[in-house]
Amino acid sequence: MDKETAEHHFETSKFKEVVMQSKDIIYYCLVKPKPQVLFVNAALEQYFGPGSVKQCYEQPEYFYRRLHPDFRDIIQKKWSGDFDYDKPIIQCWLDENGRERWFEELATPVYENGELIAMHGILRNIDEWIQLQKDLEYRISHDALTGAFSRNFFERMMKRYDDEVDVPMAIILCDLDELKTVNDHFGHREGDRLIKEAAKILMNFQSEKVLVSRIGGDEFAILVIEMELSEVKKLVEKMDEAINGYNNRDWPMKMSYGYAFSRSSKGNMERLFEEADRNMYDNKFGKKG
Repeated sequence: MDKETAEHHFETSKFKEVVMQSKDIIYYCLVKPKPQVLFVNAALEQYFGPGSVKQCYEQPEYFYRRLHPDFRDIIQKKWSGDFDYDKPIIQCWLDENGRERWFEELATPVYENGELIAMHGILRNIDEWIQLQKDLEYRISHDALTGAFSRNFFERMMKRYDDEVDVPMAIILCDLDELKTVNDHFGHREGDRLIKEAAKILMNFQSEKVLVSRIGGDEFAILVIEMELSEVKKLVEKMDEAINGYNNRDWPMKMSYGYAFSRSSKGNMERLFEEADRNMYDNKFGKKG
């Protein structure tokens, strides 16, 4: 074996070792004449379980059923050639336990006579980065004290339904009564506990159509989406019944409500908020005679 051949053999062996030991998924696939996996390293089994490499070779179409449905369109574009390969591809797959596994892929197309015939690429796992993003989004969208949606979330939804989406909409504003008295007599910790208990009761009514946000110290705003006015009235009555039924040994929980309804949300959200706010204060001060 001459020096040049020996060096080539050494470099090829070292490269193969690096590829096989990589934590990133590295692959090479044919696109034409028919889809076929020619190589995938063992890192695949770290994320998709024992036997997944063999399955990928033998039944690539079956393996691709693990791709999250939301990402099928973009991956099909990748394999069709209708894609900007300079950009990384964020995608989600489901492992053998149905858990989401997130990857960032850099794919390189292989052409012959101007026709896409193969693809090779690297997929790097980004589960931790995605979780950090979700945690950050949760902190932005949720109130730290109560776990209800935050004021930031409420304002974003207000803008969305005011500018983009037109549906029947109601806004319910709720405000705890006599919280200052509770704080003065029992301390702010007890006041915070009362706020958390109130939020828990209101959030029992939360659904895709009922979104509960804490927008101030003891004030909650509830978006009620695509319900009739009669349903909104019943919802407020049930909330009030649940609040009044709260068993507190030190201080009874009391809450004032105001709501406003429109068959069209677009362009009306600020008006609805102001009307609900007026109605809430009319309710609060009406109790004081």
